[in-house]
Amino acid sequence: MKKNSMLIVNSKILPSVFQKVVEVKELLADGKAKNVSEAVKSVGVSRSAFYKYKDYVFRLNNANNQTIKIEATLSDKAGVFSSMTKILSDNGANIITINQGAPNNGFAPVSLTVCTDNIVISTEELLAELKNANGIKTVKFI
Repeated sequence: MKKNSMLIVNSKILPSVFQKVVEVKELLADGKAKNVSEAVKSVGVSRSAFYKYKDYVFRLNNANNQTIKIEATLSDKAGVFSSMTKILSDNGANIITINQGAPNNGFAPVSLTVCTDNIVISTEELLAELKNANGIKTVKFI
């Protein structure tokens, strides 16, 4: 099986955790839950299960989105993260998830899941733009 292949499986045969993860994502997207803690509590799933599966479980209408995961190390200076997100936005990328670690020795790790359905340049050109941005120490697509 290919590394990033998709399968369509009837949810009736899957463990309930997958449906609950989708429900949490929908509560957050609709603004019906203020945060992940509130959403997971209301559907009865653990935070760890949500974070484990959130990037891999979608309703069928969202399954066709092309996504990339970006890992970067950013300088701990004002405006660096916003310049990164501006590059993504200006090129038509839609940020789906953001995870950022605490700064250490002046740098902070960041990982993003980005929908690339509407980007106006190639992913290689996008990576090059990010690599050339001020304050981005390292960046790679996974």
